[in-house]
Amino acid sequence: MKKLKLVAVALVIGTASLFATNMEDTEESKKLMRTQIVELLDTPSFVVENDMTVDITFTFSSQGELVVLSVDSNNSDVLSYIRKNLNYKIIENPGERDKLYTIPLKVKAA
Repeated sequence: MKKLKLVAVALVIGTASLFATNMEDTEESKKLMRTQIVELLDTPSFVVENDMTVDITFTFSSQGELVVLSVDSNNSDVLSYIRKNLNYKIIENPGERDKLYTIPLKVKAA
């Protein structure tokens, strides 16, 4: 009975530490990826009348290029600006190939 308890405790501790390290790496890479994407979308040359939040869905190609799949916006200026400045750009820390990523982006009125 003591061996069973010992094995159970070791399994719980080992599993908990495994999940903790994976979550930190994933969160850090997502923050780095978001920072680089925001830098690529520096300052638009058009004026937006109202503040809006736009969801950008993208993936990475086999060469590590960002591929924009969809932009949740009705404003054609915002749509073309995001696609022009993000599509096929390479960032330092690309995510996994063919995995879908979605980030919200706030567009503020000037």
